Amino acid sequence: MSTRPGSQPPGEEAGPPRRSAGLPPPAERGATVIPDRVVARIAARAARTAQSRRAAVPPDRSGPAAPSASAVVRSGTVRLHLAMDLPYPTDIPHACQRIQHDVAQRVTQLTGLEVGEVTLTVRRLVAAADANRGRVR
Repeated sequence: MSTRPGSQPPGEEAGPPRRSAGLPPPAERGATVIPDRVVARIAARAARTAQSRRAAVPPDRSGPAAPSASAVVRSGTVRLHLAMDLPYPTDIPHACQRIQHDVAQRVTQLTGLEVGEVTLTVRRLVAAADANRGRVR
């Protein structure tokens, strides 16, 4: 009789996984380190998503330039700096606050790091006509 992976043969109860003989407890094995550049890439992707959702910027490549991000991770806390374009007209303070919140939440969700600060620089305001400029009709 064959069993599926992860299932127990009849009569055997599932118990806690057995510890390997030579391994120390998980808390003593070390820590997972996420490099700053990886956190920055996660933040940039989260900023692009938030930009399209919160500031009504279409996520296509013909619109404003993609957001950029930098990150500094120290002692389980991260400081983020974002730079992005926003559409004109828009409520800049409200859009920035919502984007900062969304990015902080997403970075925490994906990395487990606490986001201590998110600064956001608006590179430029993009009018709807600017997004269509340069396109061949």
